[in-house]
Amino acid sequence: MAKALIGYMNSDLRTPARLTAENARLRARVGELESLVLRLSEENDRLTASQAAQLLDLESAALQEMQPA
Repeated sequence: MAKALIGYMNSDLRTPARLTAENARLRARVGELESLVLRLSEENDRLTASQAAQLLDLESAALQEMQPA
């Protein structure tokens, strides 16, 4: 039973430090990806609004051309 417990318990003291460092690296990467998603979402919204404005301008120009002079 003691051998099973010793085998079950991790005796390597570097593991928590390694896991802590890996967690910190992953958290930093998640933060980078979240900021990238936010930036791309804002850029997408800006481009969508710009495209909508262009379509409205084209539509209003087409309607004005259809009006009798």
